[in-house]
Amino acid sequence: MKDALPYYNVGPLLYCPANNPAIVHSLPENRFGTHFSMALCLEDTINDDCVAEAEEMLIRNLQTLCRLHATTPFFLPDFFIRVRNPQQITDLTKRLEEAHDLVKGYILPKFSPDSADTYIEAALDIQQTYHCHKYIMPILESPILLHPGHRTDILCTLKDRLDAVSDLVLNIRVGGNDLCNVLGFRRSVSQSIHRIHTVAQVFSDIIAIYGPDYVISGPVWEYYGGTGWDDGLRRELQEDRLCGFIGKTVIHPRQIPLVNEAYRVSPADLEDAHAILGWDISDPSFVRGSAAGARMNEKKTHYNWALQTLMLSRAYGVSES
Repeated sequence: MKDALPYYNVGPLLYCPANNPAIVHSLPENRFGTHFSMALCLEDTINDDCVAEAEEMLIRNLQTLCRLHATTPFFLPDFFIRVRNPQQITDLTKRLEEAHDLVKGYILPKFSPDSADTYIEAALDIQQTYHCHKYIMPILESPILLHPGHRTDILCTLKDRLDAVSDLVLNIRVGGNDLCNVLGFRRSVSQSIHRIHTVAQVFSDIIAIYGPDYVISGPVWEYYGGTGWDDGLRRELQEDRLCGFIGKTVIHPRQIPLVNEAYRVSPADLEDAHAILGWDISDPSFVRGSAAGARMNEKKTHYNWALQTLMLSRAYGVSES
């Protein structure tokens, strides 16, 4: 169980095409609030013929933000670059120059047995060459994961490779829409992805295999306008949290406050978490009722829940009730 705040602080990860020039105006004006991270995407959101131009725009945007922030400080989110291939990790690290200090790490799409080693080698190479610490966030979204006969072996193989560099792995991310696309599925604004059982089974296996050691972020909710989009997102966030996801990929600033709200900790949960984590180990009994007299707290079986609750309270805050 991860017990350090950075793993929980990614929060809502706002996806932005790397060729979008608007961020150099939106971020200095604090249009999106001050509690989110940002992914600059060079992969699915970019036309295959426009990658070079998108890279140039990404570099110019980050260098501009770096200069602006030096003269007039404003909230800068943690930036993560979603690359297309491992070579971009090395190349962009060099080309960004001083602006690379703004980059918290790299997002690794279609993370699979075929790509894992080269991605990890590229990540290790920049740490050694540039004496920096950059995180990686692999995305488990390859179509091969839909095959139940192969899935467990693939997930365990990938985890073994990530465990060797676990200090670099900030979050595990999942590609719900990519998996749905293989089967031609698309949920409506009133439906949660957790009701698509074929995809939910993939998620369940990911949580079971990676959950004890890594923070796993929830899949994209693609609605941000029209009737019911916010209620649908709240429902899916509730199911995300119940199933073991923490944080969520978002594709519009309107979604940010709803994600932050969903992961706030209730006062009762925080009170119980403190009681469990502060249990007197000389106490002959490791079970007792909660302070509110509403449920049972047991040190041995609720310890990881309590630790996670404490981390969430520090990352997202405490709700009013």
